[in-house]
Amino acid sequence: MSTPDPLIAGSQRRQVRERALGLLYEAEVKGTEMSELVAALDLPLDPYAHTLVTGTAYHLSDIDARLEELSDNWPVARMPALDRAILRMASFELSHSIDISVAVIINEAVELAHEYSTPASAGFINGILSQVALGVRPVGDG
Repeated sequence: MSTPDPLIAGSQRRQVRERALGLLYEAEVKGTEMSELVAALDLPLDPYAHTLVTGTAYHLSDIDARLEELSDNWPVARMPALDRAILRMASFELSHSIDISVAVIINEAVELAHEYSTPASAGFINGILSQVALGVRPVGDG
């Protein structure tokens, strides 16, 4: 799996995640397969952004099932599309990018929610992702 270069500044990693988030959101809103969306891009996608979008799309049913279990009485389908995209991407990252700390992944997701979603979304996303992390990462990894 392609992971971010540890020497890449946090702002660059943030831009990679923002790009991936935009593509995940776009694919859902347009009802387009991620592979088609990526193939139609004019500029090449950063390798880690590519991993995030294709990995999230590939594992979508497993990710959504986990999110359904953790979001008491709040079906994934009822979540705002942007929150859903953030939760899906960060859940994939928590499960598959084990060389990136839990704290970094959750913090980035919360920051994306602060910037692009509603005021209540950041807390909701933080709570759900904290529960995801408990289920997919060994205790003390974080």
